Amino acid sequence: MAKRERVVRMSVEQPLWRALTGYRVLTMVYAVLLFAFGRDRYERPWIAVAFLAVMCVWTLATLPKVANAASCTKRFLGADLAVALVGILLTPLADAHAQSVEGPTLPSIWTAGSVLAYAIKGGWRWAGVASSLVAVANIVERGHPSRDTLHNVLLVWVASIAIGYVVEVARASERTLARALEIEAATRERERLARDIHDSVLQVLAMVQRRGTALGGEAADLGRMAGEQEVALRTLVAGGLIRPSLVSEDESEGAVVRVVEEEEHDDDSPLDLRLLLAPRAGAKITLSEPGAPVLLAPPAARELAAAVGAALDNVRVHAGEDANAWILVEDWPDEVIVTVRDDGPGIPEGRLEEAWDEGRMGVALSIRGRLRDLGGSAELISVPGQGTEVELKVPRGKAGQGR
Repeated sequence: MAKRERVVRMSVEQPLWRALTGYRVLTMVYAVLLFAFGRDRYERPWIAVAFLAVMCVWTLATLPKVANAASCTKRFLGADLAVALVGILLTPLADAHAQSVEGPTLPSIWTAGSVLAYAIKGGWRWAGVASSLVAVANIVERGHPSRDTLHNVLLVWVASIAIGYVVEVARASERTLARALEIEAATRERERLARDIHDSVLQVLAMVQRRGTALGGEAADLGRMAGEQEVALRTLVAGGLIRPSLVSEDESEGAVVRVVEEEEHDDDSPLDLRLLLAPRAGAKITLSEPGAPVLLAPPAARELAAAVGAALDNVRVHAGEDANAWILVEDWPDEVIVTVRDDGPGIPEGRLEEAWDEGRMGVALSIRGRLRDLGGSAELISVPGQGTEVELKVPRGKAGQGR
């Protein structure tokens, strides 16, 4: 069966990239105008002309690089910041009085564009590193940390980190919204399928069950099987035996959430115990479970489900095919409790000890042994003529739940 993948793309940071593109062009023009109107104060104007020419060519040639996050690579960010730092450090060579007289550097506020690119691409941590390098270059260019220099450095540092933090918050909000949209879409699809199945398959199965019971004989067996399949199908429609996994990532156009089928679980990925117990429900077996997932580590969830299966096998073997069974799942903060109860004849007093002596260790190994390995316990209560109840407990700390 081919997998279907649905993708939800959103991006609130894309306008920031467009704004950064415009900022770089405007500040490039501003730096050129500053030199043009103040060229008389430069002792070596050819150095300023050479750098500004390189900066203009670089800015215009790299406009596609700041169009989105995918194009803005780490290599480009490093090269772009290097151009800004070189421009700052070349300022004293072009203007011999730059260290004694407060004035703009050769790239001027164009440098902030490089730092902002770091902030939009990598968040506040990247912005902090880039702005710190710019601060060091400015202090070296001035020769001493003057008040105006510290003021400008602090302004760039705070602004870039703030923008980087806002970008990270926006990305997290996008991922949350994308997950919500996927869950809503999945819920709508499940409801639609439930309506269709209810109007067709479930009604047919219910009719077969009624007619088979009325006719008796082999038809009754057919009706019983149809009833079991009806219950199983209702469970599948209501909860789903295979839940989708949500995979979130950040790409060039913002948050991306894909819904993919989950074929198998990693050892560290928690399992929902309800999904493992859902196939056990049937015409004679009633499953009562919490509305929220009951998450356990895969080994613990599988062993607990196997212990429940062993308890139901004992019901079928010892209580008979006509016995009813009930499974109750309780999810507590410190433990998970599963109770299996039946309305069979019960276990005569001393029968378990006799079974052990005879070498029949189904309850001891299949149930108590599994729970003991998980650090849990299994208690069996049986009253002759009133059925049997098995209570399985698994502590969360030793079960290794994934919450």
